[in-house]
Amino acid sequence: MVARKWRSVLPVLFFTLLTILVLYRETAMAMVGIWVRSETFTHGFLVLPITIWLIWRIRDQLAPLAPRPNYWILFVLVGTGFVWLLGELATVGVLSQFALTTMLILAVIAFLGLPVARHITFPLAFLYWAVPFGEFALPQLMEWTANFTVLGLRLSGIPVFREGLHFVIPSGSWSVVEACSGVRYIIASLTVGSLFAYLSYRSFKRRLIFFGVALVVPVIANWMRAYLIVMIGHLSGNKLAVGVDHLIYGWLFFGIVIMTMFVIGSRWREDELPPPQGRSATESPVVARAHSSPFILALATMVITSIWPLAEWKIEGSVTPPLNQLDAMGLVPGWPASPVKFTAWSPHFENASADQYYTFGSAGRELGVYLAYYRNQDDNHKMVTSGNVTVRSADPVWAKVGDSTRKITFNQQSITVRTAELRSADSTRLVVWQWYWVNGHLTASDYIAKAYIAWSRLLGYGDDSAVIFLYTPKGEAGDGEALMDAFIGLAAPEIESVLDRTREIR
Repeated sequence: MVARKWRSVLPVLFFTLLTILVLYRETAMAMVGIWVRSETFTHGFLVLPITIWLIWRIRDQLAPLAPRPNYWILFVLVGTGFVWLLGELATVGVLSQFALTTMLILAVIAFLGLPVARHITFPLAFLYWAVPFGEFALPQLMEWTANFTVLGLRLSGIPVFREGLHFVIPSGSWSVVEACSGVRYIIASLTVGSLFAYLSYRSFKRRLIFFGVALVVPVIANWMRAYLIVMIGHLSGNKLAVGVDHLIYGWLFFGIVIMTMFVIGSRWREDELPPPQGRSATESPVVARAHSSPFILALATMVITSIWPLAEWKIEGSVTPPLNQLDAMGLVPGWPASPVKFTAWSPHFENASADQYYTFGSAGRELGVYLAYYRNQDDNHKMVTSGNVTVRSADPVWAKVGDSTRKITFNQQSITVRTAELRSADSTRLVVWQWYWVNGHLTASDYIAKAYIAWSRLLGYGDDSAVIFLYTPKGEAGDGEALMDAFIGLAAPEIESVLDRTREIR
């Protein structure tokens, strides 16, 4: 009876999972595309085979259990689908991908029931490692790496001059870039470490401790790696640990550290208990009732999961006409406009629907405004993304040597803006302010801007958005921000008017 139940449920479950993947194929293919492009997430190709193997290895424990369809899971599936829709509307790919993965897991639980799901909790949770995520931690990891490296150099007796993520020692200059963050090491360690903990330990406490170790060790190892690379370069006169050597030494050091971690972790290995003889009361097969037919559950699941792609298609169908240029910016009292851009620096914001630079001068001081406007955003044309930054870490001319936030008054509204200090190769310094405008809402937060975009699209108002940059030379007395304060008090109404008028262009 139990074997017959499994034979009736599994094909229907497989067909349902396949249908979900077809309905959400663009999200699934986006995940695969990242696996192909990024070495950090290539392990995604192995996640599904490992999950299947993990379930297969405990098939003898699952065989006595009868699948018990659970219709209550469908309510959670509805909420997960809505989260996917929000991710699509806000063009937050990682949110959509987590939601899709959760939908697949929920479908399995709905068909097999909670008793079976408890036995395969880890294999199902392991599927989340297929989602390419972790880049949000890059800035913090880079900052920690720079802090430790500079501290280590100073404790080693080497004088260091640091500005932001860039520092100079007597033998040369160094910068902490994305590759130095250690995010690759951390993701690799957590993926393999979680699998090792599951297979090596039986107690939840030991598994949790080892998972924590797998998180902390690569972070500290990456700090040591960065410090040692700088030291090797310094002591060798920059003949070693530069260029390709930099990467080779990094992965070699990481490999040694991680292997050591696994060897030490194996000392507390817990052997698996032999499977219990006979069947317990909780594992006794249950004959499915009529209303527990997997076909009815499959139909309900497919109906629920098809709602959200249809909703997205409906919203996407109401796109506004494309935009080619911003509406012209008018005069700012006391600040004559200039047709010449006073600096070669430009924010690295790509694929805007329209953008424009404005230069103003007053009492011998120059100030610039940059507006980049986005409409009908998608994965390739969106305002808030990790690739859109004030200055790239690998920029050969400009470097960000400081950043913070501050309160300003913009058109009688108090808002927080991001501030940054930039330095060029010829020691020119700029003070930069940045914030977002989303259909009239102002914020400097990437997350809040994404929320505004999703909410605006959900209500049918479109996704018109813009990033606003204000910049000026720092000045000998460091009075650049005072100058921008004076300017924004006069220019804010016109800047907002430009964006409002552009939004009305159809």
